[in-house]
Amino acid sequence: MQLAHIPIDRLNISALNMRHGKRAPDISDILPSVRARGVLVPLLVRPNGSPETFEIVAGRRRYFAAKSLADERGESDALPCAIMEDGDDADALEASLIENIARLDPDEVSQWETFSRLIREGRAIADIAATFGLTELQVKRVLALGELLPKIREAYRREEIDAETARYLTMASKAQQKDWLALYADPEQYAPRGFQLKQWLFGGQSISTKVALFAIEDYPGLIVSDLFGEDSYFADADLFWLKQNEAIAARRDAYLEAGWAQVNVLEPGQYFHSWDHEKTPKKKGGKVVITVSHRGEVECHEGWLSRKEARRARANEGGGEQEEQVAKPSRPELTGPMQNYVDLHRHAAVRTALLDHPAIALRLMVAHAIAGSSLWQVRCEPQRAANETVGASVAACKAEAAFAEKRREVLALLGQPDEDGAVAGGNGDAFALASVLAKLVALSDDDVLRVLAIVMAETLEAGSAVIEALGNHLNVDMSACWQADDAFFELLRDREIANLMLADIGGKPVADGNVSEKVKTQKKIIRDFLAGENGREKVDAWLPRWMKFPAQSYTNRGGFRTADQWAKVRHLFVSE
Repeated sequence: MQLAHIPIDRLNISALNMRHGKRAPDISDILPSVRARGVLVPLLVRPNGSPETFEIVAGRRRYFAAKSLADERGESDALPCAIMEDGDDADALEASLIENIARLDPDEVSQWETFSRLIREGRAIADIAATFGLTELQVKRVLALGELLPKIREAYRREEIDAETARYLTMASKAQQKDWLALYADPEQYAPRGFQLKQWLFGGQSISTKVALFAIEDYPGLIVSDLFGEDSYFADADLFWLKQNEAIAARRDAYLEAGWAQVNVLEPGQYFHSWDHEKTPKKKGGKVVITVSHRGEVECHEGWLSRKEARRARANEGGGEQEEQVAKPSRPELTGPMQNYVDLHRHAAVRTALLDHPAIALRLMVAHAIAGSSLWQVRCEPQRAANETVGASVAACKAEAAFAEKRREVLALLGQPDEDGAVAGGNGDAFALASVLAKLVALSDDDVLRVLAIVMAETLEAGSAVIEALGNHLNVDMSACWQADDAFFELLRDREIANLMLADIGGKPVADGNVSEKVKTQKKIIRDFLAGENGREKVDAWLPRWMKFPAQSYTNRGGFRTADQWAKVRHLFVSE
């Protein structure tokens, strides 16, 4: 580089000058100084192909000030110039931008135009940042404007849209930018801006990658980065929630393996109110509560009991029980109507199976005669339903229909006029008893045993331990008598149980992927598996653990009478 004084008529503005092509600049602030003292700071120039002429890379305002002064006076002085070596476009651009940044920050779009040309000249982002005293992130923010459509960039240059709006538009696809431009150009439409634009782009749910419990590299979907800042977002909210729920389920399982008595995963948006709970250590039955926000944030609250549970735990300690005793669960595994539903369906299946085993029925009747039961007077099992829903479900089940058919056959043998009435449960009338005796005397042994089986089945107590003993001894297949119906799903209201059932029918990955979903959603997925709909593989003859023989609980919360009844008598029928 050399210094020289060059006549003004041999100078022109270089196309590499970042303000080339714009209208004449405002020189009112420097014109008095130039008029009084001339141009003191050299212009940066370079040869433009002719040995006598040069183009101005930096110093455009000084050039116009000197030219204005020459027009006033009718003569001009040569201007001091620093002549750069020919051919170094990148250096020329840097010189232009260095001077302009030092004097007056240009608009970001102009910086983008210059930085982009520097990139094309082979300069790295780190080199550009070092040259202009910027961070690499600042350079990237400027370069991100290249993601904008030209019309949007020009609107930003003219300050018709703000920086926040431009920032979010850099994350939009070209199709989204075109849609936004159409709204922007239509005076009767509203083009969203700022945070509203963010919601418009992400469908109302923008989830930051910062909230993910899972490793970002395990996310198979698209991640949208914001080069204006350091944020990035999941483009597919549904896919995010699938991965996040799997991670929440893994966190829950880890807590349980670590010895926590219970881990409750709340629905998204449901708050944990610490004021209604007391801190309780793990060894005294403290629970873990996992909260999930609608934005995907997960927080684990370790070692808490509700105030009611904490009072119960203290009362147990005062009674001399071990400190390690876990507080009694706040709710049983089954609601009353659901327990009733389970009992009656199991009862219907077992007594129907009993009809095919008259020898067992005979022995059972003798046992009743010796030991007695709550029904042996003789009274029929009333099959009282908790509500109309349960009653209608039992009345429509296969087992009940099969039982009714065989009972009608026995009533015909006895000459009973009421084909739908019970065989057992008479009022003790002597003439009626003699009439039945006369009929039985006339019947064969096989027919008597058929009558006996019906009587025993009618007096079999629903929900009792003997139902469990018989069902297991007779290998009753509940899937032949029962399938999940509307009543079952209506009574299923526990979200944790629904998730465990979903794991039974669809596998743990499916259950984990929906662990924080509402119970309604999880029941719908179970129905999809049963029907083979919505892309789910059909599962035939599915039985929840409650309906199998032997019955099994889904949790350790207790409150499942069926399993308790089997536990009482299991050792009598199963050899260890």
